Amino acid sequence: AANVTQIIVVVAAVPAYHEDLVNRCLVAAEHGGVSALILLNKADLPESAAALDSLKLYRQLDYRVLALSARRDIQPLRPLLRHQVSVLVGQSGMGKSTIINHLLPQAAARTDEISRALGSGRHTTTHARLYHLDATSRIIDSPGLQQFGLHHLQLDDVVQAFVEFRSFLGQCRFRDCRHLGEPGCAVASACDDHRISKRRLAAYRALARELAPAEKRSSRPASGRR
Repeated sequence: AANVTQIIVVVAAVPAYHEDLVNRCLVAAEHGGVSALILLNKADLPESAAALDSLKLYRQLDYRVLALSARRDIQPLRPLLRHQVSVLVGQSGMGKSTIINHLLPQAAARTDEISRALGSGRHTTTHARLYHLDATSRIIDSPGLQQFGLHHLQLDDVVQAFVEFRSFLGQCRFRDCRHLGEPGCAVASACDDHRISKRRLAAYRALARELAPAEKRSSRPASGRR
């Protein structure tokens, strides 16, 4: 994925998308130095209005959010793919294969209807596939994800990847503040003042606690036998 220039996080209201996965994908994009686009598919469904309202948070952070129905009209996406190597990521059932099929009808990516009873999509892509849209544009369809691991990152990487934190870093009372509730935390104060979203601070803290055991292991001095 070294040549990827754009991550497209595909979400939908049916089945419901997980905001945690969106945040993880955005962290990966920021850390990798690639642009990110959040694509709300199935926008013609009545349930999509609430999903689009929830995604306003990301628009406020200057992330691009595009709402469309791939089955009805894929055209709004095409200009955003020009001269890019884009990768589609998201949970199963979000409609990634449908997007590919409408961008490239000859691709014939396998799709299945969503089982509402299960509230999830059936896995239809089992490995990443690269498609050429034109001479300068390519798109990669990745398998449906339920989790997106970030264990290869350090905590500092994750902090920097929450873009709205950056202007407050270095202002905490303690230099080694991890923004997990320490006294004098500038990030927490910004959240109290509504300059940082409570949802995003909670998302960061969940990721930070997840990474903490790995950080402890990596910082532990190696012991050898004599």
